[in-house]
Amino acid sequence: MGRIFEKLGICKEVYLIRTFLYGISPWKNDVKLFIKDLKFAKVKVRVYHPKAPSAGQRRGVLYLHGGVGQIGSMYERVCRFIARGSDSVVVCVGYRLAPEHPYPTQFWDCLTATVHFMTTAQDYGVDPTRIIICGDSSGGTLAAAVCQTLVSRTDLPKPRAQIMLYPFLQAVDFNLPSYQQNGSVPLLLRKRTLTLGMQYLNKDLSLIKDVLEGSHVPEDLKLKFSKWLSPDNIPMEFKIRGYKPSASASYSEELHALAKPVFETTFSPLLAEDAIVRQLPETFILTCEYDVVRDDGLLYKKRLEDNGVPVTWYHAEDGFHGVLFLIDYGYISFPCGMRAMDNVVNYIKGL
Repeated sequence: MGRIFEKLGICKEVYLIRTFLYGISPWKNDVKLFIKDLKFAKVKVRVYHPKAPSAGQRRGVLYLHGGVGQIGSMYERVCRFIARGSDSVVVCVGYRLAPEHPYPTQFWDCLTATVHFMTTAQDYGVDPTRIIICGDSSGGTLAAAVCQTLVSRTDLPKPRAQIMLYPFLQAVDFNLPSYQQNGSVPLLLRKRTLTLGMQYLNKDLSLIKDVLEGSHVPEDLKLKFSKWLSPDNIPMEFKIRGYKPSASASYSEELHALAKPVFETTFSPLLAEDAIVRQLPETFILTCEYDVVRDDGLLYKKRLEDNGVPVTWYHAEDGFHGVLFLIDYGYISFPCGMRAMDNVVNYIKGL
């Protein structure tokens, strides 16, 4: 319906989705949590604080929600689940959204809120050395990019860990095994992934077909990125559902210039240099079998491990993109989503 409305010139699809989501009032009363809307250095945040007394300072979890920089408000149940289950103070960052606030405003808002929390953590009963940066989907992109940026911040404590939940991490190769296998699997289709990404970057959607084929990547970058993005780095068990190496697309210099932001590490953090990656904190990565971005998580897992970063990996064999947002929804909840969230919470409790 949203795409139909946009084609008719009634309204942008993203606005219709927001209208639907924002019409679902977030339930603020919680018997186990204090919930408060605040601002961290002018960035809107929602803080979830356990009501039970604590013997000492708690862990802090900065949650960067997904939505490809354009949609919010789907995080409420996940944040409550983490705060209650891990006895942590959770801060969800309400970064400004595109297209009203163009990319990379979202990244800068997340970084600003993170730095503010790290420097004021004790005001919220949080140990500044036990702050975890977490994100789902494109929020995983933001979490990875923020952690990479903090590597150079010697004035701040190092994040205790980063958690990436079915993250989008690169826009170089849309023909990896997971894109081929799950290109038509809801909730995130192959073409839809790039459509949302191009809208986020405010780029012409007519570029999509050629970018999907890889015509935006010059030969020198293909060579450089091949050691990080090669399908050979993906275990064979993830190719048995079908994979055919794609033919090399003809390069378009004009397309490369138009699509240049996709090579920035704030958009594609999988492309960060080894000198940055090896300094990252220990990491938890959730991947889902029926998800186009599954292999982004697998490739980042290998890069981190190759650079000596400890990684805890949970693979939801029957999971799909967005499954976590259906936790605690009764009959429409999926057991694989609850199992995944239990693993996330148990990981946090062990930090």
